[in-house]
Amino acid sequence: MPTRWAECIIVPSGEQVERAFVFTPPLCQRRCRFYSLPSACRTTSPRKAFAALKLDEKPAFFSPEEFRFLQAACECIYPSDSYGPGATALGAPVFIDRQMDTPYGRGELWYMAGPFQDGPANLGYQLPFAPRDLYRKGIAGANHYARAQRGKGFADLSQKDQIEILTAFEGGAIHFPDMNARLFFEQLRRNTLEGVFSDPVHGGNRHMQGWLLLSFPGARADFMDWVNQEGAAYPFGPVSLSGQKA
Repeated sequence: MPTRWAECIIVPSGEQVERAFVFTPPLCQRRCRFYSLPSACRTTSPRKAFAALKLDEKPAFFSPEEFRFLQAACECIYPSDSYGPGATALGAPVFIDRQMDTPYGRGELWYMAGPFQDGPANLGYQLPFAPRDLYRKGIAGANHYARAQRGKGFADLSQKDQIEILTAFEGGAIHFPDMNARLFFEQLRRNTLEGVFSDPVHGGNRHMQGWLLLSFPGARADFMDWVNQEGAAYPFGPVSLSGQKA
């Protein structure tokens, strides 16, 4: 699998983590995964044995069918490997589901008044849909496309077919009734990574395994003893905003 270059600073910021990864090789160079964490960002060996997590939390916003799509798609974007669990075991779908019932998910933090017009990419998001509406319409469009092209809903396809469909969405040539599929894909990709690396109080990053992967110390209150020790290994594990320790 080709190496993906990335900035390695992951900063939790409440409901939303800014995009921390900058990927350079084109999509066509990937084999079968969307975003492989670069070797420079991984610990040289797993910090602990990663056991499969039982995630029995029922979605609060998404329907069971929508949540199945979310679990399958998130796992394609951030899959499990020898270094640790994938997005589903880390709770990224739960994180996204919880975000839909926040001011962010309801679009209360965005300017949502018209006019709504197509514009250049540098003008940013221009649709009249809050994130929760974008997901609902995007998942419906994705499942319709999957059934039309492959004969099954997205979650019932093989992962190979799922990745090919997401690749098509990312390419920008597929249009749903209400939006270009690329807009939905980018929202899903961004929120998946936020769920993997945000503070566990928001539902993702289960047991801080995303942070353990990067040796990120989490929400510790004081680092003054380590400010002038450049290159020294930080000896303490991550801490959540809740006070939970890994």
